[in-house]
Amino acid sequence: MNDNDALNDAQKREKIDPSEEAKSLPWFITMTIGALLMWSATYIAETVMTAAPEDGDNRAPQVLASNDCSATDKVAIDGGAVFQGKCVACHQANGQGIPGVFPPLAASEWVAGKPEVLANILLHGISGKLTVKGVVYNGQMPAFKDLLSDGEIAAVLTHIRSQWDNKSEAIDEKLITTVRDATKDRANPYNGDEELSKL
Repeated sequence: MNDNDALNDAQKREKIDPSEEAKSLPWFITMTIGALLMWSATYIAETVMTAAPEDGDNRAPQVLASNDCSATDKVAIDGGAVFQGKCVACHQANGQGIPGVFPPLAASEWVAGKPEVLANILLHGISGKLTVKGVVYNGQMPAFKDLLSDGEIAAVLTHIRSQWDNKSEAIDEKLITTVRDATKDRANPYNGDEELSKL
């Protein structure tokens, strides 16, 4: 026996690779998987297809017509959702605005005032000084005439006129359409109190 063989034997004794016996899955997992496979195969085998999927809806035209919405039916627009998407960043979820920066809508004389004025504000925006509840705000409000439909504007105005203890009547979409048509040539926002008080 030479030195190389002795060295190799010593190395083998000192550096035995760790090993672990193979373990099988627990019996309940194997049984559960087997039961699920059997159930799914049985379900697929016993399910009777009454119609080919490519045939589409097989309901009679009379049945479909009875549930069909007419062309004059309109989907109700959620004014609260419009408010959350377009207004809440400035006027806040509680309608209190940001003091000194964005005016409140809660108990605002502009919200409770003439619907036509409120419609003009949303359609064309405001620039300059606006007095709300005795506090002067000097800022900008964007125009929404190109961003919201008449229905969305009516819905959001109705929403703010009925929230935070505001108790004003709803605003009809026809009013927004009338105001939009009457002011369609206006390109600039209203100059705060100065112009809005004349409407």
